[in-house]
Amino acid sequence: MRIGRVSNRLALIGDEGVVDVATASDGAFAADPDRVFADWDRFLDWARGRGSERADAPVPTPEELGAPVLAPAQVFGIGLNYRAHAAEVAVEPPDVPPVFTKFRSCLTGPASTVELPSDRVDWEVELVVAIGRPAERVPEEKAWGHVAGLMVGQDLSERSVQLAGPAPQFSLGKSYPGFGPTGPWLVTPDELSDRDDLALGCEVDGEVRQEGRTSQMIFSVPELIARISAICPLLPGDLIFTGTPSGVGMGRKPQVFLKPGSVLTSTIEGIGRLRNPLVAGPGHAER
Repeated sequence: MRIGRVSNRLALIGDEGVVDVATASDGAFAADPDRVFADWDRFLDWARGRGSERADAPVPTPEELGAPVLAPAQVFGIGLNYRAHAAEVAVEPPDVPPVFTKFRSCLTGPASTVELPSDRVDWEVELVVAIGRPAERVPEEKAWGHVAGLMVGQDLSERSVQLAGPAPQFSLGKSYPGFGPTGPWLVTPDELSDRDDLALGCEVDGEVRQEGRTSQMIFSVPELIARISAICPLLPGDLIFTGTPSGVGMGRKPQVFLKPGSVLTSTIEGIGRLRNPLVAGPGHAER
């Protein structure tokens, strides 16, 4: 099942078109996509019971799609979750997941234009997990049962801010407006033939910059949920950016970063694609 934000309304998205949830349910579910997680199980029962009913509207254009989730209570990011990525930035692979936060004001849609604040912005394609059921001290073997769906994501990073000071400022460097493109929709795990092994990658102006598989993650989706929920209760609608494979600009010699006028394309097998044009933001400066 694909669930998305179409013209800022909750919708089921199929190959033949979309179903507006608030209209089709006679108001049983709100039009606001962020409110569906509070009643996730009832919504799933209703949505699956619709069978092959006809769509209300045609397949949306990328520009009609917004970020599936815009108001999570918590957004977690995971660093160094692929061994090859740790190696390219000259860091030992971690024994425990390095966890940081992205502030939700950075979230944006699959076709949104992103403003670059400087010439030190890097790309990081990631699988993003949306939580559907409360998760507190969840054992790894039960973790997938708490997942609402999966999205493509970009954990864009301003490297100068991220790495400045006596302690790295990951949360600030990764939370400029637009630094969390997600989408194009939320795909429920049952739609995927192997939810633990998905190809992912990104391109800049058609040039491949990253390629990997989620099976290469050091800490799998279930392990991340188990480890985080052992400390912080995960709430319906929360997001986890699960880490990026190798190929980031900071790890290249010489280093390469994103430039205004480029287009960043991010894909994950079985989920979809983001295509985000990049422009210079106010005060764009070289550092």
